[in-house]
Amino acid sequence: RSSRKAVVYSSTRRALSTSFPDYVLRAPTTDVTTLDNGLRVGSETVVGAETATVGVWIDSGSRYETAANNGTAHFLEHMAFKGTSKRTQQQLEMEIENMGGHLNAYTSREQTAYFAKVFKSDVGKAVEIISDILLNSKMEESAIERERDVILREMSEVNKNQEELVLDHLHATAFQGTSLGRTILGTEENIRSLKRQDLVDYIQTQYTAPRMVVAGAGAVDHAELCGLAAEHFGQLPKAPAGGVEVAMEPAVFTGSDYRVKFNSEDVAYMAVAFPTASWTSEYAFPLMLMQLMLGSYDRASGMGKNYASRLCQDVAENELAYSLNTFNTCYKDTGLFGVYAVMPDNKVDDCSWYIMNNLIRLVHSPTDAEVERAKVSLKAAMLMNMDGHNNVAEEIGRSLLNYGRRMTPAEIFSRIDAVTTSDIQATAYKFFNDQDHALAAVGGIHELPDYTWFRRHTYWLRY
Repeated sequence: RSSRKAVVYSSTRRALSTSFPDYVLRAPTTDVTTLDNGLRVGSETVVGAETATVGVWIDSGSRYETAANNGTAHFLEHMAFKGTSKRTQQQLEMEIENMGGHLNAYTSREQTAYFAKVFKSDVGKAVEIISDILLNSKMEESAIERERDVILREMSEVNKNQEELVLDHLHATAFQGTSLGRTILGTEENIRSLKRQDLVDYIQTQYTAPRMVVAGAGAVDHAELCGLAAEHFGQLPKAPAGGVEVAMEPAVFTGSDYRVKFNSEDVAYMAVAFPTASWTSEYAFPLMLMQLMLGSYDRASGMGKNYASRLCQDVAENELAYSLNTFNTCYKDTGLFGVYAVMPDNKVDDCSWYIMNNLIRLVHSPTDAEVERAKVSLKAAMLMNMDGHNNVAEEIGRSLLNYGRRMTPAEIFSRIDAVTTSDIQATAYKFFNDQDHALAAVGGIHELPDYTWFRRHTYWLRY
């Protein structure tokens, strides 16, 4: 049996070597170890590197909150840097600066991350600091009160960013009544009323070892990282204190729209989207390719009317938008695929028609040339995303949480190459053709067609 396995492996290796460039086959390996308490440790060692990124990625975000504690995950991210039982806030900042390092964090709808970029010799110290701010944060009442105003200021800044605002509105209407529809920052009422006990309860229920990944990239030794993780995160529980895991509320899509009309504005901001597939769906790669086929447009770029994408050509030739981009957002059990556009108020109707026409065109007549060009672009984007230790560490953390493993470049290339033009048509048919959509729009939208107009344009009548 073992000799047969060896033959299969070598023949597979020969087939791969003829299909892929050498740099794809020789990509560094990702080592993954699961500790006794269920904590996963993943790393990619880069020979000759002098710096490293290490961090913790947690399967916890605004999606796991209730209406009553919405905003807790983001509030905790702020409180982590306000001092621990071992370090004051000033000592923490001084220690990081004296190492020449960068300590950062972010909260998304499904994940929270804390990571540091440091010199090779400071990896151990960085892991210890991250464990300290995560597990031993003081969360003093005075600091919580101060941070409320900081988060409210952050909220007002986010609301000035029209793209973020519109996409938040889009989630709120598409997944109304479910946790995925709530914002990451939470409501103003919650930010003003969250108590210290809410934060403590959230840590005790969410921060368990099986839901966390310690990831490292660059000048890291996997065995050393496993030892550091066991030392500093080994006391993490396998299950929440009560023994009951927090269930993820299912995402229920509702075809609907949300419109905020300002007659005084002459610019319209709009996003239209369809519910799609999860990270692990067989449709994930076709959707990535479709995103690149529809493309992105910016009037300020030097491309003029010479875009490869049909949609961008239409927009450029008819001067329909200031900017436009296609988004493909995946979650654990669903996704959103759509187009976000910034348009003059007198071009909204025309731009809406071209957006819907190009989306539904993928059901009927995508060309082989378009698909091949998208494949090359996606391969390039995937490889560019592996530039830099921060990107690699983040990919390891997110991949282990989403897939339970990290795909190699060769596997990614294989999956991209396996997609055919008919797969693109089948995917577009499943998710777009005669399906309910969600739409959010803000600004000068007096020309924006109503919901039934968009719904009618989700299919073509062909005789």
